[in-house]
Amino acid sequence: MTQRDYYDILGISRNASVDEIKAAFRKLARQYHPDVSKEPDAEERFKEINEAYGVLSDPDKRARYDQFGRAGLGNMNGMPDYATMDFGDIFEELFSSFGFGMGGSGRSRRPRRGRDLQYQVVLTFEEAVFGVEREVEVTRNEVCSTCRGSGAEPGSSPQRCATCGGRGEVRQVRQTIFGSMMQSSTCPACNGRGEVITSPCHTCRGGGLERKTVKKVVPIPAGVDAGTQIRLAGEGEPGANGGPQGNLYLVVTVQAHKFFKRRENDILLNLNINIAQAVLGAQIEVPSVDGFEKLNIPAGTQPGRVFTLKGKGVPYLRKNGRGDQLVIVNVEVPTKLTKEQRALFEQMAATLGTTPIPKEKGFLDWLNEALGG
Repeated sequence: MTQRDYYDILGISRNASVDEIKAAFRKLARQYHPDVSKEPDAEERFKEINEAYGVLSDPDKRARYDQFGRAGLGNMNGMPDYATMDFGDIFEELFSSFGFGMGGSGRSRRPRRGRDLQYQVVLTFEEAVFGVEREVEVTRNEVCSTCRGSGAEPGSSPQRCATCGGRGEVRQVRQTIFGSMMQSSTCPACNGRGEVITSPCHTCRGGGLERKTVKKVVPIPAGVDAGTQIRLAGEGEPGANGGPQGNLYLVVTVQAHKFFKRRENDILLNLNINIAQAVLGAQIEVPSVDGFEKLNIPAGTQPGRVFTLKGKGVPYLRKNGRGDQLVIVNVEVPTKLTKEQRALFEQMAATLGTTPIPKEKGFLDWLNEALGG
């Protein structure tokens, strides 16, 4: 930002104490803050002052600067790291004194949006795939049915606050480093409402809200997945001072399936076939979320082969169509044989040979490639 010496910027000697650095910064910040200074270069000077104070107020940065100059500050251009600076109470005092609202003046009377709520919905695998209607039960604050949100007992009405005169804020003169400043803050008597309730409502005790449990039937769209959030606009907590109501977010959790696994919009199924089916081929029925589907296993099918059932996966959330079901075949080797079966395998073994043949890739490598892993 600047190439000037940091000590010259603050107008202090190189052996200045921490208190002297802070005092110099306060004086110059007051003089050159862009919102109060009329000088044409006030903004650049203010940035320059901040940069110098950020380095010299930090003992470690100051030591490195004294020894190596800007090159010792650790950034490419020798500039201080503003992400690690902490101007603390100096800026807080500075901005409060300029009347920038850090004391909360008037904020309590502004319309404020209501708080959002969250509700967890647990679905089966099939419900997540095809969608479902689910009744949810939410406990939330609602506008009091007795006083209609005024907080006052029916037949009475809120009175103007005598402390703030209905403004919702009080003002006081405060002595700061820049002299006498007018500061506004939320009225402690009415909490910024500008009104006080002399006869509180017997239902809500003056709060204007009552706790209620609400039941709603919500349509869950087809294709949602674990972690999907469904927003129900305006179903959260009521707003304050005429502000809009918050939202209700349904967070989806999906139970694991016994056979199926999901990968984005595809459904994976590991399927065992016997060695005869793999060698000779067969037509079999495999389970899907739509029911059983016919699948042709060609002769000589190898372990790990992936068959695709088009359009039998999960529906897309925001467009038409569905993913696929991927059937991953595993050839099951029998562990127990009858005498007849063993004799047949021995006859077959005599014709196949016994020399093992190394392969460049293993079964898991082949499977990962087939699934795009």
